[in-house]
Amino acid sequence: MEETTPASLASVRDALRLPQDVQQTLLAVAHRRMLVPGDSLFLKGSAPDALFGVVSGSLRVSVVAANGREAVIAVLEAGHWFGEVSLLVGQERVYDSYVTEPTEMAVVGAADFHQLIATRPEVHMAFTRLVCQRLRQALTWIDDVILMPLPVRLAHRLLTLDTRAGISSPGSRAIGVSQEDLAFMLGVSRQSVNRQLKLWEDDGTLRVDYRRIELLNRGQLERHAAALA
Repeated sequence: MEETTPASLASVRDALRLPQDVQQTLLAVAHRRMLVPGDSLFLKGSAPDALFGVVSGSLRVSVVAANGREAVIAVLEAGHWFGEVSLLVGQERVYDSYVTEPTEMAVVGAADFHQLIATRPEVHMAFTRLVCQRLRQALTWIDDVILMPLPVRLAHRLLTLDTRAGISSPGSRAIGVSQEDLAFMLGVSRQSVNRQLKLWEDDGTLRVDYRRIELLNRGQLERHAAALA
C-alpha cells in the first residue's frame, strides 16, 4: 500500500480539481441551476446527459444497497466537477446525488462536453488526469479500509474534505459533513465516529457541530493521520 502523508493528501485534493482555465472554459458553455436541500441532481440509473460543477453550496454522492443501507461516497463542495465518467462511457449513472444546503450548479450539456473533449486537447487531458486520480484515490481508500485503524482513516478523510487547506486564513475552518456521513463513508457505526471525534474535541483538534466539523488545529489532525496505531 502507498503511504499517504498530509502533504500528499493536499496533492490528491488539488488533483481532484480541474485547472482554472479548463473550469472557465466549461463555465462559458454551462447554464446555472439553483437547488435547495433535499433536491436530487440525478439518481442511480439516470441517463448521462450532462457534466456538473458545484459553484456554491454542497451535495452528497451516495449509493444504496438492496437492504437499504446507504454508503456516502463523497461530499462535493464548490470547485468540484463530476459526472464525466458516465458521459465518456455512455452509460447510466451509478450513484445518487442529493443537495445538503442551498446550492448553485453549473450544468454542461452532453453535446457541449463531447465537443470540448473532441476539439480542445487541454480539456481532454484535464479530464483524463481527473479520472485517473479518482481511480488512484479509490484504490487508496480500499487499502485504508483493509489496513488502517479507524482514527487514522477518520483523520485522513477529514483532511481530504478540508477543501480550503493551504489557503491562508485566520481562525478555524468548518467542514460541511455530518457524523452520519462520515460513518457511511468509512463503513463504521456513527457511535464509533462520535467517540473518536469527542476525543479530538478534548485535545483541541476540532469541534463537533450540527452537520459540520469545525477544524481548530489542522496540524494536530495531520499528526493523528500519521499515527499508525
